[in-house]
Amino acid sequence: MTLTSASRSAPPPEASSNPEQTSALAPHELPARRRTFALLALALGGVGIGASEFATMGLLPGIADGLLSGQMSADPEAGIARAGGLITAYALGVVVGAPVLALLSVRWSRTSMITALAVALAAGTVLSALMPTFELTMAARFLAGVPHGAYFGVASLLAASLMGPGSQGKGVAVALSGLTVANLIGVPLMTALGQVAGWRTVYLVIAAIFLATVLALRWTLPPQPAVPGRRAVDELLALRRVQLWIVMALAAVGFAGGFAVFSYVADITTQVSGASASVVPWVLAAAGLGMTLGNILGGITTDRSLRGTLLLGFPVYIAALVGLFLAAPGSLPGLLIGFFAINVASSALGPALQTWLIRVAHRSEVLGASLNHAAFNVANALGAALGGAVIAGGLGFRAPMVVAIVLASTGFVMVGATLVALQLRSRRTLAVLREHEGTYTGSIPIIAAQQEQEQEEQEEQGEEPCEESEPARTTTGTIPAMAGA
Repeated sequence: MTLTSASRSAPPPEASSNPEQTSALAPHELPARRRTFALLALALGGVGIGASEFATMGLLPGIADGLLSGQMSADPEAGIARAGGLITAYALGVVVGAPVLALLSVRWSRTSMITALAVALAAGTVLSALMPTFELTMAARFLAGVPHGAYFGVASLLAASLMGPGSQGKGVAVALSGLTVANLIGVPLMTALGQVAGWRTVYLVIAAIFLATVLALRWTLPPQPAVPGRRAVDELLALRRVQLWIVMALAAVGFAGGFAVFSYVADITTQVSGASASVVPWVLAAAGLGMTLGNILGGITTDRSLRGTLLLGFPVYIAALVGLFLAAPGSLPGLLIGFFAINVASSALGPALQTWLIRVAHRSEVLGASLNHAAFNVANALGAALGGAVIAGGLGFRAPMVVAIVLASTGFVMVGATLVALQLRSRRTLAVLREHEGTYTGSIPIIAAQQEQEQEEQEEQGEEPCEESEPARTTTGTIPAMAGA
């Protein structure tokens, strides 16, 4: 049970008489053109991140030939599976970096933090291009992934502030739009460039995108000072919430299905569908178009109903994976449609899960926003590892699709079980309140039972709590101790 003081419903304080303060505009009150350029600058960093992460998948055979030539000549399937470790290394960098950098950044302004993260992304990508051996390249990919989650976490919060109140889902979608545009345009182009000029050239071009992002951020973003009085320990309080870990787990398991097939898209295209390597950029473009449309839909539907987005999106996602398994063998149209549908569904789920984590984290919103990308890249590492394991085991390049279906279905079961458990919990809370509502004495403001039930349902299930609520009532009596409330 949550006891809510009257200050929660109190009206906002009077505007300051200081002319400097009254003249300062909130981010969403900036001129439309300035806000648009700021949002585009945030998205540009996402373009670079998407190109860095997903172009590796399209270029994996070329990277394997360049760094593991001996193994590729002796056992190509084992070489491809080992090269998939570069994808896993990047993902692990995101998993480690997202929470650590979120905690270190609590006393930074968000504008300074995101600029520093863009610089770090550029440096890691340059190292990825220059390392001479497979092992050093793997270490560089790990370092390149470290700023990824924190960048998207801070970018989501900055975009939400620029979009204005009530548009958190759309703000997250804007921050993720660079990732989806990268997959629509950037990754296919980078894959084609890599097939002509080599994968090292691709990483250098991506580093240039990050440097352009640094300049754009410094030029367009309005300054946002650090939150006064915040400490790393305050952010860590969010980690005590069991629901935070549950949401991260279902994101990690559910999204791993898509990565189990997407990590090996180049070989699935050539070995399963029978197309030539020159078709791989077109498959990536179809996937990128799906990501772009899914991200837009997810931002809109999340603001309307986060729970509905999850309950509809996961079945569509699973159906698309089954469709790919059935239609891809020997059929290029089946492959293109399958990857398009998978990415529409999975990208629509992205804003919903990130918004859920931000709300569960409450005041630790930077940590909550970053942890979604940590979970997303646990999925990346898990999917790539499991997909590579079945390939290395001699089950062929169609086997990762079966792994994907199992993982996505498990994620959906976890979502359903979590939502049912939260619904039952909120009903028990309301029942306890009703049972004891006549026993209160004293002068403690306590929220009305129905209002408590509605707000707890909304917060626990990821819905935005209503800001306009009835004023708290003061009751008298003895407050009963409630175990587990």
